[in-house]
Amino acid sequence: MHPLVLSDETLEAIAQKVKHFIETSVRLAGASGVVIALSGGVDSSVVASLAHDVVDTRALILPEKHITPKADVDDGKMIAQTYEMPFTVLVIDPLVECFKVFGKDVATWQTSEKVSIAEANLKARVRMVLAYLVANSEHRLVLGTGNKTELLTGYFTKCGDGGVDVLPIGGLYKTQVFQLARYLNIPESIVSKAPSAGLWVGQTDEDELGLSYELLDNLLFHLIDKKKSVKETADLVGVEVRQVEDICNKVRTSKHKRHTPKVATIC
Repeated sequence: MHPLVLSDETLEAIAQKVKHFIETSVRLAGASGVVIALSGGVDSSVVASLAHDVVDTRALILPEKHITPKADVDDGKMIAQTYEMPFTVLVIDPLVECFKVFGKDVATWQTSEKVSIAEANLKARVRMVLAYLVANSEHRLVLGTGNKTELLTGYFTKCGDGGVDVLPIGGLYKTQVFQLARYLNIPESIVSKAPSAGLWVGQTDEDELGLSYELLDNLLFHLIDKKKSVKETADLVGVEVRQVEDICNKVRTSKHKRHTPKVATIC
């Protein structure tokens, strides 16, 4: 069995460890519970499923008009209702437009094909602000939904979806999150949909990353966990060397996103 393929026994142990991690994090922070942004995707659904068992969990569903598919909003509501957690739907468009108006003289918001990186990151940061607004007002922790694949490749927005208090599934590769989701009986309609950050119409994670999650996770496993060389990794996974080099570059250049800001040594 490939190391990234997990047995039911291992998945149960992981579920219990994640629950313990969430419960302990809340207790040590003296918090009243957690808040989680439900996207309708597999990552947030898994985290919500595990959190609701052990702590008071509040959900936010933060769609954007004409961008967020209705199915994603409906799936987010379904998860919240299934686990009987209170939820609020807040459309982010007014806040995004407000920032765009105030920033029109200093930022480039649109390209001919899709939203700019600045605007895409703005949307993620607006969602982060709303999550912390709830967290601070109700003395909760913000639960992140990032996985190991996203963290290693920097496929998240700094101070956006990366702006959280804890990352319960940050030690699991995306393909392992899929396995855990099925073990937890997350609806197949959620597990089987194409993963997307939902930042523009038709956007998918795998298109942006340039590889399927299955290939990418296998590549990262050999490159990072097993410390294989670029050439060895390419041969083992069955991809071109340039593709491994590209992922190496993503890991290297996104290092700053995985750490707190560097402090200059003054004396």
